[in-house]
Amino acid sequence: MFDYLIIGGGAAGCVLAARLSEDPAIHVALLESGPSDHSALVQCPSGIALLARTGQAQWRFATVPQPGLNGRCGYQPRGRVLGGSSSVNAMVYTRGQPGDFDFWAAQGNPGWGYADVLPYFKRAESNSRGADAWHGGDGPLHVTDLQQPHPASQAFVQAAVQAGFAANADFNGARQEGVGLYQVMQKDGERCSAAKAYLTPHLGRPNLQVFTGAHTSRILTQNRRAVGVEFMQDGQLKQLRTQGEVLLCAGALQSPQLLMLSGIGDHAQLLANGIATVHHLPGVGQHLHDHVDVVQVVKAAHAKDLWGISPTGIARIARGVRDWRRDRSGLLTSNLAEAGGFLKSQPMEPQPDLQLHFVPAQLADHGRKTLWGHGYSVHICVLQPASRGSVRLNGKDPLAPPHIDPNFLGALEDMERLRRGFQLVRRICAQPAMAAWGGHERSARARSELELELLLRETADTVYHPVGSCRMGPGGNGEHTDVVDARLRVHGMAGLRVVDASVMPRIVSANTTAATTMLAEKAADMLREDAAQG
Repeated sequence: MFDYLIIGGGAAGCVLAARLSEDPAIHVALLESGPSDHSALVQCPSGIALLARTGQAQWRFATVPQPGLNGRCGYQPRGRVLGGSSSVNAMVYTRGQPGDFDFWAAQGNPGWGYADVLPYFKRAESNSRGADAWHGGDGPLHVTDLQQPHPASQAFVQAAVQAGFAANADFNGARQEGVGLYQVMQKDGERCSAAKAYLTPHLGRPNLQVFTGAHTSRILTQNRRAVGVEFMQDGQLKQLRTQGEVLLCAGALQSPQLLMLSGIGDHAQLLANGIATVHHLPGVGQHLHDHVDVVQVVKAAHAKDLWGISPTGIARIARGVRDWRRDRSGLLTSNLAEAGGFLKSQPMEPQPDLQLHFVPAQLADHGRKTLWGHGYSVHICVLQPASRGSVRLNGKDPLAPPHIDPNFLGALEDMERLRRGFQLVRRICAQPAMAAWGGHERSARARSELELELLLRETADTVYHPVGSCRMGPGGNGEHTDVVDARLRVHGMAGLRVVDASVMPRIVSANTTAATTMLAEKAADMLREDAAQG
């Protein structure tokens, strides 16, 4: 019998498993559908390029056809490995704007304002620059500057400054706005995922049991209380029971799916899928949103120093493999998305509404398509999309992918911000620092507003940050669309909490791993406090 059953070994699940098992009297089980994180492609920072191609350690989900994307189905990869998406992402460490968290609190979630959450960001972090007012120096999650940033990444920052934007050496400090090189979640030339930071050092604890290859099929309930989990492992259906709580950490796509498979969700949808209703909670799966993103790609055939598929490029990668295997140094310590920034698409914006990621390689179709030769790419994403979608069921089979509808570009303002961002990046890349690298934008023919809109609808997609589908809020409103309260307890249920990015009332203006880690650090404290109060 366990005190806590944690479903999902991603960023939040690993944090909770480590923090809760610090008390030797508390027995914790962590269930992860995927394998361990021992693969070199996971541990090597540049291994993400091959992970994208092979789909290793990932759920390779797809959206339903998106009207805003000209009917295309978007790609929705999520981590399926210990560490979750923190084991397969680009390791960029950014937190968001203070106003993001103050908005959470203003929506009826006391304790989630920026002043409340900053201590948890700091507690999680071990920044190689040392501790200060904004950063931690001795936390489990190692954050550092890139070992060997590419000259083109540095040139991109210089070009943005030439275009009139401010340089910023710390996007998580006094201000977010500006351009610079990203800090990354790495340690000694290896990825520092949530599993590496929180879980691996404590696998020997006798009160912590980790189940890999364990796919949860439903949460067991009794009288509207979570009492256990049912899961499939090695071809067998198994169960675990808890005398405490079930903590759902399966992410913004699979946490609502699992709630619905367990009979918790909108009654009409459950009935349509042949599932008996345990608790009518119509907000489950609603309010899904994500950072819609487009990639501007420049082919620079003569810039052989850029990453690329050519005899020269392959030889450089081979040397990089040698260096990384020898002493965890060299080319393959790159996270690829090395530089970027947070910018306003127009001067009257109160806060940056765009994020850029610069990649010193040509990138197409999430890295799954080969573009021969050399070049570079710039991601442009909308930080606060207005579009809202949903996650629904595709039947009662727990192995079936969820019905994912982010409603990308459903709101006109998202298109307008993305279009302004695309033009802004063109201005940056035309500056002397980037012009020196030469090259030709692959989409250069799209010039008018209509041509740009057509281009964006044909190429935009996710930048891998789905949130909001189990929204945190006080509940009791007319639509009952909040799923968890400010202590992350599922409304109307006992012994059940959701702890992952799905609870975010609104997406953070940044990559989401850091905020998810913070959220789980805070949840661990709440769980201890609530247990102490009985």
